[in-house]
Amino acid sequence: MRLRTLPHVLLAGLCGLLLLPALSAAPATAADNGTWGVFPTPAAGAAMTDRAYFFHQGAAGATVSDSATILNSSDKELTFQVFATDAVNTPSGGAFALLPAETKPKDVGTWIALAPQAAATVTVPPKGRVDIPFTVKVPGDATPGDHVGGIVALNTAVEGVQKDGKVQVGVKRSVGARLYFRVPGPLTPGLSVEDVRVTRGAPLLPWVKDARATVSYALVNRGNVVVEPKVAVSARGLFGRRVLDRPARQPKLVLLPGQRVELTEPWPDSPQLDWVSVKVSAGAAAYPDLSSESAADFLAVPWTAAGAVLVLAGAGTAVLVLRRRRRSDPPRPEPARDLARAH
Repeated sequence: MRLRTLPHVLLAGLCGLLLLPALSAAPATAADNGTWGVFPTPAAGAAMTDRAYFFHQGAAGATVSDSATILNSSDKELTFQVFATDAVNTPSGGAFALLPAETKPKDVGTWIALAPQAAATVTVPPKGRVDIPFTVKVPGDATPGDHVGGIVALNTAVEGVQKDGKVQVGVKRSVGARLYFRVPGPLTPGLSVEDVRVTRGAPLLPWVKDARATVSYALVNRGNVVVEPKVAVSARGLFGRRVLDRPARQPKLVLLPGQRVELTEPWPDSPQLDWVSVKVSAGAAAYPDLSSESAADFLAVPWTAAGAVLVLAGAGTAVLVLRRRRRSDPPRPEPARDLARAH
């Protein structure tokens, strides 16, 4: 829900009453934002959990039980809306994200049923915790592979207001604990590199300053398991001369099944005059046979300097043509003079 621009006193009063959900999927906090956290419930008698996330496995039709703990580290009581949802990668950069409360899940988020105590809101006392049991019931037609979601605690208090044009939007914070669920069956890792392209920014004075370029590409998980890709970027100029060689490294990305993400690679010292072929290769350490690559060519030309040369060349040509015309023009006859006759 959005709020139109209102006087600050009225706006403050409304913010205390209205529920303002997030506008889009936001990167999920690891498990704790310093004020509250969500994580797997510790074992009986243990103060801390040894699980960073929820990891489970179950065949179609199976039911798995677990519990999530909400920890309030603040000095005041906090009230949360707790819900289960699906995970996605943000389109740009590929950050792990959990869908907001107003977006209905379609996958593992629909398999999760929270305990009745979380049906409305959950209030956690200062320096306290609340455990919320839940079950995961795998549907009979669940596809094999990885299904990823999470348990989210959304603070019901509005913590700030952001402007979106002429509209003011209340901001709430949430924390989500990831849940990875694998359904046994044929596992088919899939990774594709697509849409490699290069954008350049040439300096006004070529070879005095470095030219800058950006290599953009897409990674697509076309399989049914989570992939942590490694990406290598290389480029060759004329006659096979290597002008860029960045060995494979992990971009700290957990690429979920069916997700497509756009990534960029800065190239601060790209060629200024060359015909270049750029290649992006991707693989995954967990799946040695998984590999994909894609390439793109571009012409590196210092267009600003080239334009100046063309302008000067054009001006020089115009001067030469003008001079040649003047030399080749025939002499003009002198006008006839009338001679006065004496009478």
